[in-house]
Amino acid sequence: MEQIDVAYDLNRALKGTLALVLAGGRGSRLMALTDDEAKPAVPFAGKFRIIDFPLSNCINSGIRRIAVPTQYKAHTLIRHIQRGWSFFRAEINEFVELWPAQQQTRDEAWYRGTADAVYQNLDTIRAHDPDYILILAGDHVYRQDYSRMLAHHLETGADVTVSCVEVPLKQATGFGCVDVDETDSIVGFLEKPANPPHIPGDPTRAFASMGIYIFNRDLLERLLESDADTPTSSHDFGKDIIPSLLGRYKLMAHRFSDSAVRSAPDAEPYWRDVGTVDAYWEANLDLVNVTPALDLYDHSWPIWTYQEQLPSAKFVFDNEQRRGMAVDSLVSGGCIVSGATVRRSLLFSNVRVNSFSLVEDTVVLPGADIGRNCRIKRAIVGNRCRVPEGLVVGEDREADARRFHVTEDGVTLITQRMLEALPAGEGARPVPAA
Repeated sequence: MEQIDVAYDLNRALKGTLALVLAGGRGSRLMALTDDEAKPAVPFAGKFRIIDFPLSNCINSGIRRIAVPTQYKAHTLIRHIQRGWSFFRAEINEFVELWPAQQQTRDEAWYRGTADAVYQNLDTIRAHDPDYILILAGDHVYRQDYSRMLAHHLETGADVTVSCVEVPLKQATGFGCVDVDETDSIVGFLEKPANPPHIPGDPTRAFASMGIYIFNRDLLERLLESDADTPTSSHDFGKDIIPSLLGRYKLMAHRFSDSAVRSAPDAEPYWRDVGTVDAYWEANLDLVNVTPALDLYDHSWPIWTYQEQLPSAKFVFDNEQRRGMAVDSLVSGGCIVSGATVRRSLLFSNVRVNSFSLVEDTVVLPGADIGRNCRIKRAIVGNRCRVPEGLVVGEDREADARRFHVTEDGVTLITQRMLEALPAGEGARPVPAA
C-alpha cells in the first residue's frame, strides 16, 4: 500500500510541476557561433539543437508543462520550438510556451540574471498555479530523468533541491561548488572556489551545481520578490538565491548519478557544458566514436527535435581520381559528398563537400558548401558557409589565425563573415537567399 501511495504522490507532483527552461542568454564563449542566435539554438549532434536535450528530458520524465523564457536573438529558437514542439494537447493542460522578454517590471529592464528572468514572469507562473518549479538551463547537453530528482525532493521534504554532478577536484574551480554533509544536505555554496570542498568520503571529487533546481512554488515566489528588492543582488540563482538560503531552509543536493539516463549500468553519467568552442567541437566529434559517451541510439530515451523532410545522404563518384566517401563519421540527411573524402567528422543537414576535397576531424554545420580541392582539418565550419575552392585550414596555425578564429586547443572556427573578409583570390562564394 505504501508503494502505491508513493507512486500516486509522485504522479500528482509531476502533473503539478512547471518546468522553466531558461534560454535567454547569448553564450558569448562560443564566439561567432552565437553572433546570430542564442546558445540554446546552436545546432548539436547532426540534426538537433542544444535546447532539445532539456526539453526531451522533460517529456521523457513525464513533465508536460514547460515554458521557455527567451531574450537574446531568439528568432531561430522561437521558430525551432514552434515547428518542432507544437505537438502538445492544450485541452489536457500540456504545453511548451514561449515567454519572450517583455520588460514586465516597474524598472522596464531586460532580464538581469537567471532569477530575474523567472521573477519577471511571476504573474504568468501564478496563472498556471504549479506546486513545484523546475528550473533548467537551456544550454547543456545531458539525459536526466527529472522524475527521480522530484521523487528525491519529496522524500527528503526539501524546500529546494539542487542537481549536482561529480567532477574531479582539480576541475571544480571552474564551477559553482556545493558543500554537503553526510546526508547530502547543502551546507555551503561557493562560486568557482580556489579550494573546492570535496564530497564526503571522496577527497578526489567535488559536487558542481548543474544549474538545475526544484523549488516549492510558494517559497520561490517569496525569494524572488525579496531578491528583486535587493539593489546589491546580481539576481542570479547560483550567486544570490541559493547562498542566501543556507541555514534558513532545507537545501538538498541531488546526485546526478542517481537520475542520469545511461545506455548501460556502468556507463558514464553524461553531462556537458558545451559553452566554449573547444568543448563544442569535442562533444560533437565524440559522437563519431565507435562507442560515444552520449548514446543517441537509445530508443528508450529519445531526443525529440524538428524533423525537417530531407533526402538521404548521398555519396557519388568512385574512381582513382575522386571517390565520395565518409569514414568514422556521422553524416546527416540532405548531405552530398561528391568525390570528396570525409574522415572522423560530423556533417549536419544539407552539407555539400565537393570533388577532390578532404575534411578531417571537423564539424560542419547545416547548409555549408565546401568547394573543390579544399583541405579542412580540426575545424568548425559555420552555418551556410560557402568555402572557396582550394582553401586549406588546419595545416598552418599562424595563417589560420590571421583569417579565422583559432582556439587554445588549435580548433579553427570558420564563419561566412570571416570568409567574406578574405583577401581577393581567397574570397568566398556568395550565400544564396534562404
